[in-house]
Amino acid sequence: MIILGGGKWNRERWWYRLVQVCRRWRYLVLESASHLRLSLVCTGGTPVADMLAHSPPLPLIIDHFDRCDDITTEDEEGIILALRHRDRVRCIRLVKPIPILQRIINSLDGEFPNLESLFIVHQRWQRPMMEENTNNTNLKLPETFRAPNLRRLVLRNFDILIGSPLLTTMGNLVALSLTQIPPSAYFHPNALLQRLSLMPQVETLGITFNSYYPSRDVERQLLRAPIMMRVTLPNLRWLAFQGASAYLEALLPWVTIPLLEKLQVYFFNQLTYSMPHLQQFISTAGNFRLKTATLAFREDYLNMRAYPHKGASRYTLTMSIGGKHLDWQVASATHALHALRTALSAVDHLTLKYERDIISSEWNDEADRTQWRKLLGLFGGVKTLFVDGELVGQLSRALQPGEEESSTELLPELQELQEPDRPDEPGKLSDSAIGAPSDAFSSFIDARQKAGHPVALIHP
Repeated sequence: MIILGGGKWNRERWWYRLVQVCRRWRYLVLESASHLRLSLVCTGGTPVADMLAHSPPLPLIIDHFDRCDDITTEDEEGIILALRHRDRVRCIRLVKPIPILQRIINSLDGEFPNLESLFIVHQRWQRPMMEENTNNTNLKLPETFRAPNLRRLVLRNFDILIGSPLLTTMGNLVALSLTQIPPSAYFHPNALLQRLSLMPQVETLGITFNSYYPSRDVERQLLRAPIMMRVTLPNLRWLAFQGASAYLEALLPWVTIPLLEKLQVYFFNQLTYSMPHLQQFISTAGNFRLKTATLAFREDYLNMRAYPHKGASRYTLTMSIGGKHLDWQVASATHALHALRTALSAVDHLTLKYERDIISSEWNDEADRTQWRKLLGLFGGVKTLFVDGELVGQLSRALQPGEEESSTELLPELQELQEPDRPDEPGKLSDSAIGAPSDAFSSFIDARQKAGHPVALIHP
């Protein structure tokens, strides 16, 4: 989100002190205002009226990214005053609760010919007593709003139709992120493709729906109105999607993205996953490399992140799968990631992390051994496996071969098994982890040693 928002815009004030050094410096800086892309920054505490009255007519940056629940009357009036100078506004970034945004957005009427970045994200109240029924409120841009030179558009929880005339005038976009799209603004993949065909320069694209639209409904919709358009996005490098897997599956065969470097996907909790097109899409992406992966089991979802090499700071692929209980997360991950089995077979370093508050004694907080083996089986090329302490008990049972199973059947390339040192205080681990002996993997390691495929146990 910070990247899409343009980073730290307060750096745009770098020249303020230079023009106060002396008259000559002031002259030199202001003479090159266009070349240096000088701007006046309107942010919290800025006396906008005074600044506009006593400063050169430079472009304006409106930046309220302070994540504060409230806004002063002076700051709100300053924003509205700055927005009246439509031909000077270059960038707008607002992160405020919905009621505040609703008041400000009304001033976005008319054409902003030089607006390059528009970033409006609703912030949840930090103070619970201030909720006041805003959870189901959607934001809307004025129908008269236009920004023909917009380069970056980030909107969250906006009721903006994909067929809106606004989007037809945005052929210069390099970043488009429509997140938390409400059901009232849901659009068919055809409509999305039509708009994307008008945005050949786009480099970053994010489309996320805020509620689950069942895959079966998507499939019925596609039968009634099949996709008829093929689109090439020659500059797209980062694609993000949240919604039903059927929607993404319907979209991918019709999109060509030769330079894709980063794919971010979140699927809501669903019973089945059938994604052959996703597998084909990833296999044909020239810049897509998966060498290390992390599976993180969290309270309400599982997250997988895959990186191009060990030590990489930026992931190539991240996939999140909704589901509360651990057994459901493991089973869902097995089904969803099966579509990526060819790409995942190249992963040589796998980390299993437990990021939930506690492992319950209930049956659904311990995954079935068979499901664990199916999940691990998707990572056949793994040479190093790290297992979080809370998962040691379950993984040790999953790795231990049964009576008719070979010790090298699962993770045949494994050379190193890592588990964290046990804490001095037993209370720091869950009951499930405490129940695992300190030599939990000894049987598995002995079996691999006898089979001529030794595995080293490491405590990093």
